Amino acid sequence: MRAFSYERVDSPAAAVAAVKGTPGARFIAGGTNLLDLMKLEVETPTHLVDVNGLGLDRIEANEDGGLRIGALVRNTDLASDARIRRDYGVLSRALLAGASGQLRNKATTAGNLLQRTRCPYFYDTDQPCNKRVPGSGCSALEGYSRQHAIMGTSDACIATHPSDMAVAMRVLDATVETVQPDGSGRRIPIADFHVLPGDTPQVETTLRQGELITAVTLPPPVGGAHVYRKVRDRASYAFALVSVAAIVRRDGSGRLALGGIAHKPWRVEAAEAELPRGAAATAARLLEGARTTSHNAFKVPLAERTIAAALIDAGVEA
Repeated sequence: MRAFSYERVDSPAAAVAAVKGTPGARFIAGGTNLLDLMKLEVETPTHLVDVNGLGLDRIEANEDGGLRIGALVRNTDLASDARIRRDYGVLSRALLAGASGQLRNKATTAGNLLQRTRCPYFYDTDQPCNKRVPGSGCSALEGYSRQHAIMGTSDACIATHPSDMAVAMRVLDATVETVQPDGSGRRIPIADFHVLPGDTPQVETTLRQGELITAVTLPPPVGGAHVYRKVRDRASYAFALVSVAAIVRRDGSGRLALGGIAHKPWRVEAAEAELPRGAAATAARLLEGARTTSHNAFKVPLAERTIAAALIDAGVEA
């Protein structure tokens, strides 16, 4: 690990000022992803700004009936909150499907959204990776790509986003609140927060340099059965090959978002009109234009079957 400097701050304004005024500075909270990347020299920040003292660790009710989740709320606390379990069950289930108990005790709401891909070529500094070194090439395109994306890919990158929580946030239509370097606030719909790789796979979100996430807000609860279904290579502590976050009503209508298949949580609202017709029709619309490799083509039928299983879990015909 390369040498770096470190400071603690006590307000969001101080945090953004510290990062804005120091080239190579990064925010750190739980550090469950950033520290691993620093050890491998994938990330090499020169200065870490510790934001754990900002008091952003509360879950509060909004006037509209929704919830405001502080950026520093730990994943364990969020998953176990009675209001989340009662009204946003898909979120609680997604969190419990991710990582291990020890990691959930440290990982934060904001950090979970900002996780970087687990593509092995991204982690291997001896391999070309456009996400790590823009313009160097994508080793996964001609390499082993079983875990990789089939939707929204480009010739520059086929990496997937690893978060389970983000998939649930997408189906819930959450909003990300931030403080910008000039001190002003911003609200970013979760649909616009993560971006597809295009020609700039190193750009993973619409956050600006030095912008700090302060909270994630959830709208009022959505009725229906809340389901999170995750398919992975082993029963725990593994990233999704395909995951489905679903909110389904008794008539079969509802919402659907997928993980493990794209550079961002994958939701196509137009495909949700097909839910009453079943998993096959929904998957066909949701996965239109899928771009597969010989290693990951299985994700197309796997996604259909996982959607079907989620619908069955929700108590409707698949």
